Amino acid sequence: MTWYDIYAIFQGAVLTVSISLASIVIGLPLGLCFALIRWSRVPVLDRIVIIYVSVIRASPAVTLALMIFFALPVLGISLDPVTAGIVTLTLSTAAFNTEIWRGALLSFPKDQLESASAFGMRRGLRFRRIVFPQVFHSALPALVNEMTLQVKSSPAIAVLGLVDITRAATRVGARTYDPLPPFVVALVLYSLIVSVFVMTQRLIERRRAAELAAAL
Repeated sequence: MTWYDIYAIFQGAVLTVSISLASIVIGLPLGLCFALIRWSRVPVLDRIVIIYVSVIRASPAVTLALMIFFALPVLGISLDPVTAGIVTLTLSTAAFNTEIWRGALLSFPKDQLESASAFGMRRGLRFRRIVFPQVFHSALPALVNEMTLQVKSSPAIAVLGLVDITRAATRVGARTYDPLPPFVVALVLYSLIVSVFVMTQRLIERRRAAELAAAL
């Protein structure tokens, strides 16, 4: 395996990280919005979110990618492979994030909301100052776990013709007739990407612990 082969796999890593990050950045707040709809039991919208989450969680990412890329043009909606890949992973992670956020919201003590409401605090302010900080830190480990799964499920977009880490490693292995080195490089790259998420989680948790200790 040459340095050019390693460079090719690194190019696949750039695509993997870019599409994964884009879907995570969009999917996190989207999942929170859907979870708030279910938590608040908004009529009609609540049922729509339940159906969306159930269908997407049951759908393989590969099938979802093929449907978005090949079936949507029938409805007059054509997406390029990168956009289709981002939409696929966003829909997937948003569905799982919805359940993570909802679980954290359901475990939130409602007496705090009642106390804040008694002091005349508005709903939006209550959410920003009281609900979200606690729910975020409660959901953080599960959210980071979902982010890592999102990165590891990104090879599904290869069916759209995109060259991610896994596909780049496969191409190098097929060309050199020695698949072990490129897949070792791919494994190292995936490990590095996931470790960034894990270290970020630990940094946030340490900062949160320091803030709580200072408050006491």
